[in-house]
Amino acid sequence: MSLLLRTAVRRPLLSRAMSGHAAHNPYLKDFKYKDTVSVLDNTLALSTSEHTMIDRFVRVNQAGETAAVTIYKGQLAVLGRDPELRDLLMHMRDQEVEHLRIMDGLVVDYKVRPTLLLPVAAVGGYLLGMTSAMLGVKSAMTCTEAVETRIGAHYNDQLRELHALKYEPLDALKRVIAKCRDEELEHLDTAVDHGARRAPLYKLQFEAIKAGCSVAIWLCDRI
Repeated sequence: MSLLLRTAVRRPLLSRAMSGHAAHNPYLKDFKYKDTVSVLDNTLALSTSEHTMIDRFVRVNQAGETAAVTIYKGQLAVLGRDPELRDLLMHMRDQEVEHLRIMDGLVVDYKVRPTLLLPVAAVGGYLLGMTSAMLGVKSAMTCTEAVETRIGAHYNDQLRELHALKYEPLDALKRVIAKCRDEELEHLDTAVDHGARRAPLYKLQFEAIKAGCSVAIWLCDRI
């Protein structure tokens, strides 16, 4: 995981946030939602277990992006008075809104049943964002680092499984997951650069939030 946590020269908040992984990701050039749409007929060669795997991926990803959007909304409710910090949080929130829009589209394209826990993900994300922000900017950044560490690893796991299928019609799905993964890791780098690891009780907060994300992934996968 240390490979994901790059040390970077400090830059102004918003310019740093916009210059990470996404700047070097070929999938993001001229990216449009139409590039993610999959024709269901193209997946007929997949086995039942492989269809089930894709259902699980999209269901969990939709819930995760729902929570991500509301985490930033909760942080903005507390920290939004600082103009520079507000711009940073809004930039990351807007990326998560785009991720959620894409996942909502994939739910329709692949005829996936959303998790019954979507409302819980939305409320839980908001409370987590608001609570972490009430503990201070550094704790809010710890929250972001912990969430994005777990989600970045989660997306990497999905990409490994999709690559193992070696099925060309799923390339669009791999591209969109890679896009989301790279932007999540961009958020992770931004959080580290802006004090995440200097928060009070950093290790306790980080591990607790990361473990909570793992539990949420497990539950949304099954319910």
